Amino acid sequence: MAHHEVTEFVPVPAEQKAAKDARLPLGWRDACGSLLIPLNVCRHETSYATWKCDNERHAYEKCQYDDYISRMKALEKQARLAAENA
Repeated sequence: MAHHEVTEFVPVPAEQKAAKDARLPLGWRDACGSLLIPLNVCRHETSYATWKCDNERHAYEKCQYDDYISRMKALEKQARLAAENA
């Protein structure tokens, strides 16, 4: 049986200059922007041969998932506190 470690998500957005130099659209400059830049570089260098950028894509998608889980836990906590105070 697989065991998944639960760790606190720490967002690592791309620096403004790096995002601008990579021509990263504003909508994609989120908590995982620093991982999207190398993924896009890999995609460009390999003419979008999807199997050649698996490691970069996996890291980016895991970051997106962890960000989503983190936001949902925060929302759940906020709703729970609001219910307790009501």
